[in-house]
Amino acid sequence: MSARIRKATLADVAAIEELIATSARALGRGDYTAEQIEAALLGVWGVDTEIIRDGTYFVGEVGDALVLCGGWSRRATLFGGDAHAQRESRLLSPHTDAARIRAFFVHPDWARRGLGSRLLALCEREARAAGFVAAELVATLPGQRLYARHGYVSTGRRTDTLPGGESIDSVPMRRTF
Repeated sequence: MSARIRKATLADVAAIEELIATSARALGRGDYTAEQIEAALLGVWGVDTEIIRDGTYFVGEVGDALVLCGGWSRRATLFGGDAHAQRESRLLSPHTDAARIRAFFVHPDWARRGLGSRLLALCEREARAAGFVAAELVATLPGQRLYARHGYVSTGRRTDTLPGGESIDSVPMRRTF
């Protein structure tokens, strides 16, 4: 059975939150501690309803279950859900800025089946159609492998402080279309 990808709606928020938590806890284990994962789920890895409202965030369904989420954005925020304090809603210029690839998570039972690649291709097509010639993202350590396979190049490494004093590493990446 294949996943059907559609635009996310605000009615999906609770299910997306559950999917993000399930994905992060299972697929992030090899790269992050349980404490880092739980702290990241308090805001850095969360639902951004602004991009759902923008119509650039998607979910993948198998039957009634969400198994995939992620999207792209024309806004300046690089990562983080509604609870993340460092957000910037400013619209980007396709002529001078890169589109943002945002918040990709897959259910562990559906990992490594090509769903992330399908969704990434959809997001890149939409960003190109909106006039963008490049995309940027901040990858989780497990996520960077997916993006690297699709031509994204690391621009360094970053460490962010999370609630409770935990810190987490991630990898800024960029790709020109």
